[in-house]
Order: sequence, then structure tokens, then C-alpha cells
Amino acid sequence: MSERKILTGITADAFVSDADKWALDKLKSLPLVPQLVSKFYEVGIDRWLYCYNMSSSIRCGPNQYPTLYNIMRESCKVMDMPEPELYVSNNPFPNAFAGGVERPYVTLRSSMIDTMTDEELYFIMGHELGHIKSNHVLYRSVGYLLFPLLELLGRRSMGFSDIATYALYLAFFEWSRQSEFSCDRAGMLVSQDMSDSIQSLIKLAAGPSRLSHELNQDAFMDQARAYQDADSLDKLGKVVLFATLGKTLTHPMPVHRTQELERWVQSGAYERIINGDYARVAS
Repeated sequence: MSERKILTGITADAFVSDADKWALDKLKSLPLVPQLVSKFYEVGIDRWLYCYNMSSSIRCGPNQYPTLYNIMRESCKVMDMPEPELYVSNNPFPNAFAGGVERPYVTLRSSMIDTMTDEELYFIMGHELGHIKSNHVLYRSVGYLLFPLLELLGRRSMGFSDIATYALYLAFFEWSRQSEFSCDRAGMLVSQDMSDSIQSLIKLAAGPSRLSHELNQDAFMDQARAYQDADSLDKLGKVVLFATLGKTLTHPMPVHRTQELERWVQSGAYERIINGDYARVAS
């Protein structure tokens, strides 16, 4: 594509959704959260996670996966943010994640690289940079690691009631899903191409396949609209299924996620940001 526009001085407020902010405020307001964050720093878990990632992945640089390194550098330039460390890990399931509160990093799985074109990887990179720029990494790390730790140690051993812990679970997963919508917007701001961005989400939903060349973007978007426009009985079914199966998902359903990105672009918000109308760092 033509040279990407640089979003000088852009802040996370430019793309973080109101629902994301509301869910995070709700999570922070729970009495257990300050204790969990304190334990996270007290024990040094951030350093553990950083060392584990570094020991099991390949760090990218000018002489190591320079294609990926340059995609990351250009993406950071677009989002006007410091460059995190970039890693590649060996994993057959396409995914990527951001980590490191004190030393931020992005890790791409090898299958993600095989699944995506270079242009589609800009969306993925922008999405992960969005997590870093929005300061999502702390609360995501706390939730993903300390929740299993609570189960291992026994909730009552840390003074947490079952009801309080369950409320924390629900609040965390609700915020986690909302944060993904915000970071899809960041991915779009870096990609600056709607087709490439949607194709990235479609490939994440479909996974790697020898028939990936047969994926049809228009058909998928028709599917997304049909899901959204379901009749009242199906809508009730979606509510019931979410209450029983979906409330602890960390990511929104792929169809819903793709349509939300399309709606955000169609609202004109994306175009306004690209044209320079966005929240900036105070001068």
C-alpha cells in the first residue's frame, strides 16, 4: 500500500471504546484488585513472564527476522510509541500476544506468520501495540496468571470469598473482551486498509488451511450481518448461550468482532482519526 499516515501524538483515548473504559473502571473498583496488583509486583511475576518468554522464543531484530522487525518498527511509528521487543515462538495455533509491564514485548506465533500476509500482519501488530499503548498489559497479566494461582493455593488462604472471586472473574473477562474491540481499532489504524484488517480477523477465525485461498470476505460479512439481524428467538438463544458458555471467554466471538470493527469504520471515527482529528498528548 501507499505510505501509512503517522498519527503524531495519538493517545489511547483516540481508539479505546467507552465500553472498554467502563469495564476496566468496574474491574478496578472491585476490592480484590488492588491486592492482586500488589502481589503481582511484590512477587516479581512480571519479570518471571518476561524471562519465560525470552527463554522460549526468538527475538527479532535487524539481523533476525528483519521483515517482522520492520513491520513492528513501522507500526510503532504510525502509533507514535516506543518500540517494544518482538519475539517469534513455535506454535501451531495462530495467535499473538503483548506482555511486559516494565519491559513491553510482542510475541507472534510461527503459525500466525504462515497464515498472514505481510499487510495482514500490520493489523495484528497494531492490535498488540494497542494493548501496550492502552496499558492493558498489567491487568491482563494479573488475571491470566493469578487466577489459576488462586485456584492452586485455595481462595480462602488469601482471604477471598467465593462470591468475591466469582465477581472478579466475571468483571475481568468482560473487560478482556471489551479491550479486544478497542485494540482491533488500533490494528485498523496501523493497517489503514479495511480489507486487510477484516481478512486478518477471518483468518484468525478459520485458522491455517490449504484451502485458505478460497476464503470469501464478502460471504463472511454477510454471515456477520445475518448473525446480528437474527430474529427475537435466536437473540434470546444468544443471550442464554453467552450466560452459560461465553461469559468467561477472553475474546469476543469472531463474527461479532469483525462486525464491530466494520461499524466503527462506518461511523466515521476511523476517517476522522486518519485526517488528524484525535486525542493527542498534551503539549
